[in-house]
Amino acid sequence: MKLSERIVAWARLKSPWIILFNSGACNACDIEVIAAITPRFDVERFGILAKSSPRHGDILVVTGPVTRKQVKRLRMIYDQMPEPKYVIAMGACGATGGVFRGLYHVVDGVDQVIPVDMFVAGCPPRPDEIIDGVVKCLELMKADMKNGGKAWRVKAPAPAAEPKPAAVPGTEVTA
Repeated sequence: MKLSERIVAWARLKSPWIILFNSGACNACDIEVIAAITPRFDVERFGILAKSSPRHGDILVVTGPVTRKQVKRLRMIYDQMPEPKYVIAMGACGATGGVFRGLYHVVDGVDQVIPVDMFVAGCPPRPDEIIDGVVKCLELMKADMKNGGKAWRVKAPAPAAEPKPAAVPGTEVTA
């Protein structure tokens, strides 16, 4: 590994930048993430900074179930992030779709759209659980750096096309 690559890797492990993406959530997870960056919990002590540009992000934190309208945007933001990139699915909705699972306008989980590295459970998860999830993601980053990158891990394949909405009973059009 070149010196410049080692410096970048060191900086990413010492100060990972997270991007928050609300994919159709009720905002409960977002409020808890905001609480995690306040002085009471102070995630900056771990070097974690919240950024707004995906081009600067190391970890993408996705809250809520992914609505069909957000699939394309979420994929675009994920693609804009530099390698190696990590994804944390937040809460029950991010993991499985939560109470919105199976609805016509929702893709059941974040992992149906982009590969997910870490799930943080809860509805909503507490700030200390969120911090724990990000710190465990940092440990995953360190392990990946030791093993020469993320290539050795199995990633979920990206969907070939945008998912089609399910038919809603009683709305069929007949000729």
